[in-house]
Amino acid sequence: MKKKLIGHGLLGFPLGITIGFVITIIVSVCIGDGSFYPVTPELLNAMGSELSAVVLQTMLCGIMGSGFAMASVIWEIDSWSIAKQTGIYFAIICAVMLPIAYITGWMQHSVAGVLLYIGIFVAINLPEVKSSV
Repeated sequence: MKKKLIGHGLLGFPLGITIGFVITIIVSVCIGDGSFYPVTPELLNAMGSELSAVVLQTMLCGIMGSGFAMASVIWEIDSWSIAKQTGIYFAIICAVMLPIAYITGWMQHSVAGVLLYIGIFVAINLPEVKSSV
């Protein structure tokens, strides 16, 4: 199990970085003014330089990719019910995703912003939870 966790984590890190980069391209294209927006203005302001902000976001995307990939090992535990696997997987990805989203400025830094982000996150993942129960 430890070898699988490490293997998944090592594969997930570059995959998380790749997905994060593709998302920045999509966001930049959607804004449509011809500029590239690698990070949120909030993260840029907090870090003081674009390079520092991009490096931090890149590392956090890698960590997120590793976290999601490592959590996928849960689906291989046959002794657990699908409901238990789903609940634990969801708790892990929440614990990985939400702090990173807060740090990077992907959510507003207010109670309403955090609750809205959590609501969207739950709504996106709810079909997965329902289908496993």
